[in-house]
Amino acid sequence: MAADIKSIAATIAAEINARPDQAVAAIGLLDEGATVPFIARYRKEVTGGLDDTQLRNLAERLVYLRELEARRTSIVESINSQGKMTDELAVKLQRAATKAELEDLYLPYKPKRRTKAEIARERGLGPLADAIWADRAADPQALASAYLSAEVADVKAALEGARDIVAETITENADLLGRLRQYMRDTSTLRARVVDGKQDAGAKFADYFDHSERWATTPGHRALAMLRGWNEEVLTLTIEVDQDDPSPIKPTQRMIAAAFQIGDKGPADRWLMEVAGWTWRVKLSMSLSLDLMRELRERSEEEAIRVFARNLKDLLLAAPAGSRATMGLDPGIRTGVKVAVVDGTGKLVETTTVYPFPPKNDVRGTQAELASLIRKHKVDLIAIGNGTGSRETEKLVADMLAQLPAGPKPTKVIVSEAGASVYSASELAAAEFPNLDVSLRGAVSIARRLQDPLAELVKIEPKSIGVGQYQHDVDQGKLSRSLDAVVEDAVNAVGVDLNTASSPLLARVAGLSRSIADAIVIHRDQNGPFESRKELLKVSRLGARTFEQCAGFLRIPNGKEPLDASAVHPEAYGVAKKIVAACGRDLRSLMGDSAALKKLDPRQFVDEQFGLPTVKDILSELEKPGRDPRPSFKTATFAEGVNEIEDLKPGMLLEGTVTNVAAFGAFVDIGVHQDGLVHVSQLADRFVKDPHEVVKAGDVVKVRVVEVDVKRKRIGLTMRKDGGEAAPASMRENRAPGGGNPMRHAQAKPQKSEGSQLGGLGAALAEAMKKR
Repeated sequence: MAADIKSIAATIAAEINARPDQAVAAIGLLDEGATVPFIARYRKEVTGGLDDTQLRNLAERLVYLRELEARRTSIVESINSQGKMTDELAVKLQRAATKAELEDLYLPYKPKRRTKAEIARERGLGPLADAIWADRAADPQALASAYLSAEVADVKAALEGARDIVAETITENADLLGRLRQYMRDTSTLRARVVDGKQDAGAKFADYFDHSERWATTPGHRALAMLRGWNEEVLTLTIEVDQDDPSPIKPTQRMIAAAFQIGDKGPADRWLMEVAGWTWRVKLSMSLSLDLMRELRERSEEEAIRVFARNLKDLLLAAPAGSRATMGLDPGIRTGVKVAVVDGTGKLVETTTVYPFPPKNDVRGTQAELASLIRKHKVDLIAIGNGTGSRETEKLVADMLAQLPAGPKPTKVIVSEAGASVYSASELAAAEFPNLDVSLRGAVSIARRLQDPLAELVKIEPKSIGVGQYQHDVDQGKLSRSLDAVVEDAVNAVGVDLNTASSPLLARVAGLSRSIADAIVIHRDQNGPFESRKELLKVSRLGARTFEQCAGFLRIPNGKEPLDASAVHPEAYGVAKKIVAACGRDLRSLMGDSAALKKLDPRQFVDEQFGLPTVKDILSELEKPGRDPRPSFKTATFAEGVNEIEDLKPGMLLEGTVTNVAAFGAFVDIGVHQDGLVHVSQLADRFVKDPHEVVKAGDVVKVRVVEVDVKRKRIGLTMRKDGGEAAPASMRENRAPGGGNPMRHAQAKPQKSEGSQLGGLGAALAEAMKKR
């Protein structure tokens, strides 16, 4: 087992740019139950300073490689039990680096249903196949005439049986399969075509009605769009190989021939060459195309999950407006605008519903009601949800604010309401506001997510927040694990106030489960605020191990112990106090005194338990105790009179907020209910490979309109100083089916109908996908 760990660690270390001993140490900590945030922050000496990104990659790969080792062991045991293991095969099995390589090697030994080749052998045709292999100058028909029997009626039947045996030999050659699969990866084309008669019904996939591109370079977002089109039976998808090669013997056939030394020495060789071509067309091209289609889906899903995770992180770590009284407005036209006011701590103080739009048109009454609430509760911010009616509501608020007496006025901000309805109908919201109407709960969430996006968004399932790319089309297990990791890292990077945090927020702290988070809240309600971190040990079922994991991420401002307000872990308080003693100062007066702390030599505080990285972290924390890594709060100002897509004109210079970032560009909310796309080529006056180099979700940016397609609801924007140009054709390819922002496309994945007629690959792919 130790040898396996070292081997796995060496593999992972090479992938994450670390040393094997660092990987071994990290694996050991993970196996002991330590969390990634805890290891990254408080065990730097043990891991040699691996960061949270390296540790997340390590943890993910560890699962795969352990599954690989388990499968390797199972295969070795199976082959040994058959008495067919050889030294050469054992070496190949040990060297196999992927599950696909293992399965290729196992294929000849894998128990399977009775095949045509087995039936042919039972009929005595094995020796015929051997004879053809052995004598390439012989005539296969003459050889076959000696193997006729009651079960083999004629020469044709004998040669068909021999062909099945030869084909099985070819398809079970692991080295050949690996070479063919790699050749297809390097040279094949992915082709999409519309199913006859589906042109109108599938118009949203029009970009792919006759589309082809190299399999190896197909971007994930386009692959997922085509796969969705296939899933909805609008498109057929095929993997094409050697389509442009004019020679009668294709490269794939020549590769098979080379693997078995098939040439042109005589009739048997020519017969074997024909069998090689038949095997490719009938068997290998189909199975290997399925392999590539699965690989395409997997790599596209990985890209989509990475995009979702990165955007979610940016959204969670968006600038908080802070502890300011806030009014949340959930716009609605016919049903009215839902209003909720929360105080600086997020506590709900009042709700109402106003009806400024048809059919009631009570504009004056609405403005008077909002103004009254602002005065009554000293509202400092107004958060307006960005759904239907948001611009109308914003104009209403702007007019109302203009009529207020001179002096400080609330700041209005358009806020993404993605997921607010999910929260409103959740058990959590029902428990928090049992007597509050569901529609008003959404207004509370909108207000709170302006105050502290992280604290509010953790209450919502990450997949519902709306920053994903085809999130309903990807592996839901992988997506959930990835997004949960992002939320955990974000929460622990910021830290949590132990005395104000909700149970959902506490549950995201390293080491805490939902049940223990609930227990903390119950203990807090029954006994009052925690005065020190040590009091956590009085919470039911929160033991020393859990305390070790979570304590450093929980904050107690103005508690008995000043260090409890910082990210210094209780286990290192001794080091912090040595630093304080060296300065001859009181701890509270020293915290925040950067000049005094910078004069110290960190090396003088290193001991056997705490190394230089930890000491430097402690000094940094003492300089800026409880520092928040999130940026300062600022908002975008939407242009007056630009409320709908029809109001846009090329050349307009607007301000907006980046909502999502994809591989092909960034989507920007400019206040017209439809995000515009800044294609990657339009993000800067230089070449941009990754849009995240330039922007991230939540950024406020200046954009210029370059193209407006009202019918398809597409808006082309540029951030280039030269004014940009018309959006490139690739912009249309990169859109979600039906226009709009593919990151927000939340259409449920339809099921294949039983009567689907998409050809051989389509049917096989359908069956393969059912088994995912």
